[in-house]
Amino acid sequence: MVTAIILINTEKGRAPEIAQALIELPEIAEVYSVAGAHDLVALARVREHDLLADLITGRLQKIPGIAATNTLIAFRAYSQRDLEAMWDIGNEAPLR
Repeated sequence: MVTAIILINTEKGRAPEIAQALIELPEIAEVYSVAGAHDLVALARVREHDLLADLITGRLQKIPGIAATNTLIAFRAYSQRDLEAMWDIGNEAPLR
């Protein structure tokens, strides 16, 4: 499974309708409106890289009102438990 984080800039005032169009695509798991340099962040999950290319360039970038995208491909996922364990390494109380 390939997970991608898609950073999206929209035309002014079009974020809600674009978010709705995105979430209707079966490969898009979640869409967030965000503050900062981008307007929306979408999480996509596909079986292989070729399907991601088809999704981004074939369908997503053709949605009216999307001005630009920047796609990040995830290599590895960490859960909250994994992160807590990672930060706890070496933080044990010193022996006296």
